[in-house]
Amino acid sequence: MSIGTILIIILILVLIGAVPAWPYSRGWGYGPSGILGIILIVVLILALMGRI
Repeated sequence: MSIGTILIIILILVLIGAVPAWPYSRGWGYGPSGILGIILIVVLILALMGRI
């Protein structure tokens, strides 16, 4: 497994943990999951381009 694959898996898990449906993150709103979603999209684009 390459570092890009590991990074994508970690980002997906963190994104799922930041979704405001969980009791501990309800007060956060959509900010953290939105930011992590954008980071995940950027990493996916870089991985598809072969830069990671």
